[in-house]
Amino acid sequence: MSVSNLPDSSARRRLLIVCLCIILAGFGLVIYNLFNIQLREGDFYQQRAIAQQLRTTPITANRGTIYDRNGKTLAVSATVWTVLFSPHDITDEQAVILADGMSEILGVDREFVIEKAKNKKNYYQIVKKKVEKETADQVIAFAAEHKINGVSLQEDSKRYYPYGSLGSSVLGFVNEENQGAYGIESYYNNTLSGTPGKVVAAKNAWGTDMPFSYQEMYEAQDGQSLLLTIDETIQHMLDKHLETAVVEHKVRNRAAGIIMDVKTGEILGMTTKPDFDPNEAYEIADPVMKAAVEALKGGDQEEYQKALNEARFQQWNNKAISEPYEPGSVFKIITLSTGLETGAVVPSDHFHCPGFYMVGSVRKGCWKTVGHGDQDLAASVRNSCNPAFMMIGQRIGGERFFDYFSNFGLTETTGIDLPGEAIGAYHTKKALANPNDYENSLTSAAFGQTFKVTPLQLVTAVSAAVNGGTLYEPHVVKQVLDADGNIVQTIEPKAKRQVISAETSAIVCQMLETVVTEGSGKNAYIPGYRIGGKTGTSEKIDRYNQTGEMRNVLSFVGIAPMDDPQIACLVLLDEPTLVNEYGSTIAAPVVGAILADVLPYLGLEKVYTQEELEKLDVYVESQVGKVAHDAQSYCTRQGLGAKIIGGGGSVVSQIPAAGSTVPKGSTIMLYTDDSAASDTVIVPDVVGKGGLVANKLILNAGLNIKVTGVGIENENAVAAKQSVAAGTEVPRGTVVTVDFADTTLHDSF
Repeated sequence: MSVSNLPDSSARRRLLIVCLCIILAGFGLVIYNLFNIQLREGDFYQQRAIAQQLRTTPITANRGTIYDRNGKTLAVSATVWTVLFSPHDITDEQAVILADGMSEILGVDREFVIEKAKNKKNYYQIVKKKVEKETADQVIAFAAEHKINGVSLQEDSKRYYPYGSLGSSVLGFVNEENQGAYGIESYYNNTLSGTPGKVVAAKNAWGTDMPFSYQEMYEAQDGQSLLLTIDETIQHMLDKHLETAVVEHKVRNRAAGIIMDVKTGEILGMTTKPDFDPNEAYEIADPVMKAAVEALKGGDQEEYQKALNEARFQQWNNKAISEPYEPGSVFKIITLSTGLETGAVVPSDHFHCPGFYMVGSVRKGCWKTVGHGDQDLAASVRNSCNPAFMMIGQRIGGERFFDYFSNFGLTETTGIDLPGEAIGAYHTKKALANPNDYENSLTSAAFGQTFKVTPLQLVTAVSAAVNGGTLYEPHVVKQVLDADGNIVQTIEPKAKRQVISAETSAIVCQMLETVVTEGSGKNAYIPGYRIGGKTGTSEKIDRYNQTGEMRNVLSFVGIAPMDDPQIACLVLLDEPTLVNEYGSTIAAPVVGAILADVLPYLGLEKVYTQEELEKLDVYVESQVGKVAHDAQSYCTRQGLGAKIIGGGGSVVSQIPAAGSTVPKGSTIMLYTDDSAASDTVIVPDVVGKGGLVANKLILNAGLNIKVTGVGIENENAVAAKQSVAAGTEVPRGTVVTVDFADTTLHDSF
């Protein structure tokens, strides 16, 4: 190389300077970026690093417990587990072993596990949720046995309903995320849920702990609990009788029932039958409905899924609050109250019924085609006479009728603390006041047709009519409790307004009592109790207009005791299929049976009239072949108790047998299936016992007692002998005759 090709010293200096500038610029850029990253934007990048390095593990909050008014647990949460595994920590060979074990222990598809194991980028994969502890332990033991790392459990919570389907339409249920889906669980979800906690820890890219220590725990706050107004025992009685009624009357569109404290608006029981088991809320409980859905399973999947969803929604739906219906003659209680309060009618008024009533050119018939003839106001109520109530409606007038209809709460929701409450369809004030539209509005509305209300709206209004005139807001929650059981909130009865006077209410009570003692509601009569009520049979006109087939809704509302009303019980049966479809013959016996169970439970003692006392012994007639509630209604009218046993709709056997003579107040066992053969009890030894003690022992054993001798009211009475030897196994309900002697007269005792 020649000297002329070598760069001179000045060129070398320029090159050095350029290189130095490049180096300085590079260092400057690095320093500038470091300044931005560490100082100006340090917080931003720190948060991004934390987000990538920190893993959050949720801590489930315990959902609050739901209790009945007496502290019985209706819904409770318990710890369960979610089974997880880390795909990064298991080999393909282990994945196959794990899949085999998981499929056997957890019942999951093995291919499902293998597929999840292939995703090595995920920190963890969920295999199954809501796993009981015993099963979860088997999973861990299996993984340990086969030396498979990365299998873990995450604590979770599962909701349990100890009484199964009892009150399910009120309680509702929770979904897979432990959030309330229906009923109280949904309405009070925020109260019950609490606040979940979490554990925050530093992890590397494979989800394992970082070399440095960072972990912080945020404790979960458990949800609050609820004490309901519902009484589990009363709810059970209501459920039991409606289940029987649905079977015996082949009810096609479900039944609903409500028991309300008329003085507070508290719901003591509310049900829809058939319903569902909230422990398995997505399973179709009604066998008929389930069979119809299953029949579609092999065909069009879209059609099957649609039918399945509709069936689920129907069984979850609370008919008592969300399905308005035409109330029929039960509504006459409201028309009667309005007429008396406004002075449109007085008790001495008379109404002539020839079997129909002409409204303009329209002839409207009475259910009794030959008519009721001349009748006073009380008789019009007892007879449930439509023409009489059409006349009463016209006397009231459309504007006043609407005003009281509204004041009784029938133009708005009741405000109950449950989701899904519907509002009915009703005539406007203008339509009711139009004299040319009476046949379609006022006269029909006066006897409970051509408008709709929900069962809850109706029983709330009826309660106001009989409790002294005050309309209360119904509610199902009585108290809110914290995790330690301390009272956080008490829901007091909320009086909305005074609708009618106490004097008017007292007259209404008197007239409703005669409906049961003398009129159409006699099938709800219970000797010793003062029962009032009103029957209802309404036609489903909208269905008739659509299909040409007329179906009915049968209902009865019972109130007791009429000298001081405490509770109202409304039952409606939607589309029964048997003949003689009237509320008086079908719904009234059901309500009578419910009240026969509920009133003694509430501590209301029987007070017999002189006429009732004269019938000390009752001849037992055969009830075999009758539908269960008709048989029970007959027994109660004779002064006997009656207990329905079995799952059928008709009586197949009874104890005591037909032809027996038993003391008034004895209980007749009505068996609706073959359970009589196994339903036996042991006769207790009462010889030497005092009268009250012996009586209690016999009755508590499930037997009937017939007293001879001095009687158990004698404080010196002692049982001398019994007709069936102690220790004998006899059918439940058998009559045991016990002879009592006065110890002051017989030294042998």
